[in-house]
This record gives sequence, C-alpha cells and structure tokens, in this order.
Amino acid sequence: MTIERVTNPDRLTGLDASFLHLERGGRTPMHVAEVLIFEGAAPGYVDLVEHILSRLDLVPRYRQRLAEVPLGQGRPVWVDDPHFNVRYHVRHAGLPKPGGDAQLKRLAGRLFSQPLDRNKPLWELYLVEGLSGDRFALIGKTHHALVDGVSGVDITTVLFDATPEPAEPPAPQTPWVPRPAPTPAQLLAEALLERATAPGEIVRGLRAALRAPRRAAKVAFERLAEVGAFASIGLEPAPPSPYNVPIGPHRRYEWVDADLATFKAIKDALGGTVNDVVLTVVAGALGRHMRANGHRTAGLELRALVPVSVRGQDDEPGALGNRVAAVWAPLPVGETDPVAVFDRVHEAMAHVKANHEAVGAQTLTELTNFAPPTIMSQAARLQARQRFFNVVVTNVPGPQFPLYLLGRRLERLYPVVPLAERLAVGIAVMSYDGRLGFGLLGDLDALPDLSVLAAMLEESIDDLARAAGVRRRPRRRGSRSANGRLEKAPAGR
Repeated sequence: MTIERVTNPDRLTGLDASFLHLERGGRTPMHVAEVLIFEGAAPGYVDLVEHILSRLDLVPRYRQRLAEVPLGQGRPVWVDDPHFNVRYHVRHAGLPKPGGDAQLKRLAGRLFSQPLDRNKPLWELYLVEGLSGDRFALIGKTHHALVDGVSGVDITTVLFDATPEPAEPPAPQTPWVPRPAPTPAQLLAEALLERATAPGEIVRGLRAALRAPRRAAKVAFERLAEVGAFASIGLEPAPPSPYNVPIGPHRRYEWVDADLATFKAIKDALGGTVNDVVLTVVAGALGRHMRANGHRTAGLELRALVPVSVRGQDDEPGALGNRVAAVWAPLPVGETDPVAVFDRVHEAMAHVKANHEAVGAQTLTELTNFAPPTIMSQAARLQARQRFFNVVVTNVPGPQFPLYLLGRRLERLYPVVPLAERLAVGIAVMSYDGRLGFGLLGDLDALPDLSVLAAMLEESIDDLARAAGVRRRPRRRGSRSANGRLEKAPAGR
C-alpha cells in the first residue's frame, strides 16, 4: 500500500510567506486594509464584539497566529492562539471635532503606518465614532499573508448582511477550544519531512509525462511560453520617477469617490474595459502631478504592477490566502490626450489577455512554493528593491448591492494596498453598490501632497469622461453620493 504524503494545509504558501519577508526593517507593513463608512449611529462596542464572536467560527484563521519553524527550515504555519481575545483585535476610537473626512483620513494614515503584532492573529478592526453627518466608520487591517483583496471581499459576507435585518446567527456550536500548539521540535520535524517527501510529487509528474509524452511536452511548452511572455515585459527597468524613492515608516491616506456607471459608459464609448478606464485616469493624474512638481514627462511611460485575481469559481468560498498573479500595464504619463492614453492602455492590456501573461505570472508565483525559506527571503528582498515597476494599481470588484452591519447601511468602501520599499504611493480601487472607491496610500515624507494627487485624479476622470462624450453625475464633496441618471453629453461638447 502506498502512503500519500499530504502537505500541511496550515503552512503558508510561498507567496503568503513572501509578504512576511517584505516587512523586514519595519518601514513596509504588509497589510491590506479598508475604510468603511456607514449611515446612522454607531453600534455599541459590546454589540459589535458579540456580533463578530457569533460569526467567528466561519473564519477560523482569525483565531490563529504564526508559528515559525526553528532554524528557518520551513515556511511558518498557522496554529491556534491559546490566548486569543477578540477585544484585543476589535478596538474603539473617536475622531476630534469637527469629525470630518479629513480627521478620518488622518486617523487611517496613522493606523496604516503601524505593523500588526506577529505574536497574535494578524488582524485588527477599529470602530470609529465622532464622524460628522450621522455616520460612523470601521477601519480594518488584515495581513497580506492571510488574505488577498478578492478573498477579502468574500470574507465581508461573514460580518455583513444583505438586508437591514441581521441574519440569524449560526447555530450554537461547541465552545472554541484551541488545539495544542506544536513544539519547536515538532515544527522542525514536520518541515523537514515535507521537504524530503515533496520530490515524490515531482517523480509522479515525471512518470505521468513518460506515459503521455506528447501531451506533457505541449503543456510544458505552453507554460514556459506564458512565463516567457510575462518575464520579457519586466526585463527593462522602469524609468526613474518621483514615486520610486526611499520611504519611511509613516503613511498618509486619501480617497476619491467615483460613479461606476460613468466608468462603464466611458469604456462602452471607447471600446475597452473598466480596468482600462481605471488605468487611464491613474496615468492622467500621475502625469499632471509630475508636471505640477517640475518633472519632465514628454514621451515618458511609467509602468504599473497590476495584481489580478486567479481565484477560480471552484475555490472554496471564503477561503483565505492569496490567489493573485500580476501583470505589467503601461501608464503613458507624457501623453496629455486622454483618449490616446486609453488606446495605449487598452492595446497593452488586450495583449496581456491574448498572450495569457496573467497565467504566466501565476506560474511564477506557484514556483515560490518550492523555494527554500532562505532563498525566499532573498527573493523578497530583491522584489522590495526591484526597479521594474513604478506604482501598484489594484482594481477589485466588490458586491453591487447594499450591505448592512447590525442594521446600518454601508455607504462607502475605500481599499488600501500596502507600500513596498522605494514605492511611495499605492492606488487601490474597489467597486461597491454602483460606486468606485479609490484609496491612495502614500509615504508621509516622500509624498506630502497626496491630497493634490487625489484632486488631480478627479480632474483626470472628468477629462476622460468629457473626451469620451460622457457626462459625469454631479459630484458632491465628502462621502455622500449624488443622485441622478447618467447622460451622454451633447455632440461637440
């Protein structure tokens, strides 16, 4: 009888572990985050804690912490935290008067500067009161090793309801009791055993290849072609820019609110995708910002790293961990015609899709699972000091219907993508209930005028909409949305 060796499902993947290595030095905390703004009075702190506890069984990772393998002989594993206390992770904060968006952004920037405690489960949630306009906020942080942007959207269903009336809590279960933590000797022994038995999977793959050599050769050629197509884009270093400078430990946060229908109308008018529109307006804003600060942009094309989800429909709903790949996207910041920028972006992204470059990126990602931890650590350092992209731009689809927390409607959602070394700004975008929330995270010292860049992003949206013959809905400052139907601008305007 043959005994199949199963890899520990609680061990971090190579990609997940890389986000831990990227934090070395303390200047680049690797958590994904969000600012959530709700209508109505804030729930009581105790009510919120009890609500979270009633659904925490649905996300068992949130009660687990990392356990390091001695001598660095394996990637860390998730183990139950015997001292887990939900009140440590759910915190209470208040805004100073006048309690406007500016005060909330300032608080968010401070919280996003602070790394999560590696000795505890890697998440925090802040209940923020004192927000003007009969509103309150939640600010959430979850380490990138635990969850990526797309699975994070799935996890929101654990806390949120689709109707104002909260759903019935899950049936009472046996009180949670942490499993005994493995000893250092057990962690080391299991890691060494996995390393010794992993080549068996490769041997079985070779046997399958010998049984079907033509098919194996075809698959191998296709995968290598995909990797080559992706890697060839990154052979040339990205051009120097004011966004690729040494950064410090402090952060500033801004957001821009946009109408999803406007973006859809623009992509319909110009013949592309919503993601093409997002990248185009980002390029326009960065070009404006560079020129306003005295940087020459003529003929300049920056490069964006665009993480894309490769999480399939067959993946377990609510499963945590990272199922992301990455592609390069051009940002023609030297071009002032927004339609010409859109055409360049659309052409490049269509080429990515046609040549399966996102799959190639996934192939490279999967290879990290076979890298010894010492090599992974060095690779992460190289990634942190890379010169192949200028900025990260994420665009994650969210639910297109209202969500509620204890009967309070979620009004706005603004995401956060972490910064790496020599990346002074990251732009995260998420759609929700007909809106697009742009979250801009910047280094406090390297990018002190992040609010100016946010204003230029709004101007860039206006310019592209006007050039495409699309009239934006009236925009009101702050978090409130404006009602009204999307209209086409009259010809010639």
